[in-house]
Amino acid sequence: QSQLSQALNGLSDRAKEAKEFLVQLRNMVQQIQENSVEFEACLVAQCDALIDALNRRKAQLLSRVNKEHEHKLKVVRDQISHCTVKLRQTTGLMEYCLEVIKENDPSGFLQISDALIRRVHLTEDQWGKGTLTPRMTTDFDLNLDNAPLLQSIHQLDFVQMKVSSPVPAPPILQLEECCTHNNSATLSWKQPPLSTVQVEGYILELDDGNGGQFREVYVGKETMCTVDGLHFNSTYSARVKAFNKTGVSPYSKTLVLQTSEETQSEEQTLPFPVPLERLQLRRMSPFSSTLNLQPSFPGRSYFELRSSAHQLSLHSSLQSLNSAVDIKKMVAVAWFSFDPASAHADIIFSNDNLTVTCNSYDDRVVLGKTGFSKGLHYWELSIDRYDNHPDPAFGVARIDVLKDAMLGKDDKAWAMYVDNNRSWFMHNNSHTNRTEGGITKGATVGVLLDLTRRTLTFSINEDQQGPVAFENLEGLFFPAVSLNRNVQVTLHTGLPVPEFYASRSAMQ
Repeated sequence: QSQLSQALNGLSDRAKEAKEFLVQLRNMVQQIQENSVEFEACLVAQCDALIDALNRRKAQLLSRVNKEHEHKLKVVRDQISHCTVKLRQTTGLMEYCLEVIKENDPSGFLQISDALIRRVHLTEDQWGKGTLTPRMTTDFDLNLDNAPLLQSIHQLDFVQMKVSSPVPAPPILQLEECCTHNNSATLSWKQPPLSTVQVEGYILELDDGNGGQFREVYVGKETMCTVDGLHFNSTYSARVKAFNKTGVSPYSKTLVLQTSEETQSEEQTLPFPVPLERLQLRRMSPFSSTLNLQPSFPGRSYFELRSSAHQLSLHSSLQSLNSAVDIKKMVAVAWFSFDPASAHADIIFSNDNLTVTCNSYDDRVVLGKTGFSKGLHYWELSIDRYDNHPDPAFGVARIDVLKDAMLGKDDKAWAMYVDNNRSWFMHNNSHTNRTEGGITKGATVGVLLDLTRRTLTFSINEDQQGPVAFENLEGLFFPAVSLNRNVQVTLHTGLPVPEFYASRSAMQ
């Protein structure tokens, strides 16, 4: 009895554990059902987001097809109208000539026959080669490349969660690779030498130049990035952190950097030789253009590395290298070119992105690479080609300006558009201040952006065109041009303020 009683006690404990385990399993059933509903809802939401993105892209592509359709119809209808007028004139001339041939008076016929014969030959020549050839094909030269997307859809699958790896160590900013140029800053970083933790990407943050909050300016796998559109003569703080599937690393030490002054004239010397590699820094994704240090530009930069225990200051002057050490009385100005990354697809670039034209009869917009929010800036555009009296527009714009319309059609641009006889100012599709005097091939258009007085002024061939075009400008502005295939312009930067404005400022 004692042995059986002991055995029953052990079995009773097991039965009690089994009951508790069954309760646990039943709870798991309920939890699985709840998790399943939640997971299905998440999956549906993710797929719906993909479908929404595809629908938005479909609408954008259909819009492009409609624009191409309207463009083809416009070209063909213009040719129909032109050809109809010429045919009506030709038919009228033929009927008149037939009536003259019936003339019975020889002297009267001889008086007008020579003129009629010349007119008939001239009209025939006007129907020369190409006149009766369509200017536009009926085919749509657009082919949707959907193969990569279909392949991605077929490969869409669940990813099995892996065992967590450690969080990355804080990146190290490489001072010798960091520099500023005009109002752009290039920063470079690396992982600690002994770190073996896998890194999936980096997050670069900058403040607003006034000691405000940090904000993300780059997220990606690259270890070098150039940030454009900063204020001139301003102090920014930068920091970077790494991340992987497990989480985000602590921040690196903070780098304090100074952008270039807009205008300065002073004696400068190089405290040490600058490595040639410093002149070959490239902008990485999402900035796709090359950092261009002009040979005559003395681009100064100041860096300060902040640490919790101490402060280490490094003041360096980044100079374009000559064999001599002295650089005397050079002026720091904003050198820039046109930006292929933000331009309309129809814009054609040449001459190191300083010369642009277009392959469309419609107006297309191209911006400069450098944005301005402070100071006085002047640049010129020389007219290399000007056919059939188009209306190119010159001025400034926000980065998100419409790229497929004349500059000034929306509220993101402030412009002067001009033909061969006169000009107008335009903003938000409002036309003002018609002024006599236009452009021809070889003319020069000047754009003067004074963000101290918050004004925009234009000139043609070094004479001010009209009054001050726009006032109360505030924010970040990019140089901008709109043109079509009948115009080609070349950008000239790093220029002094024109005399008409310098004298006016002195009087004020």
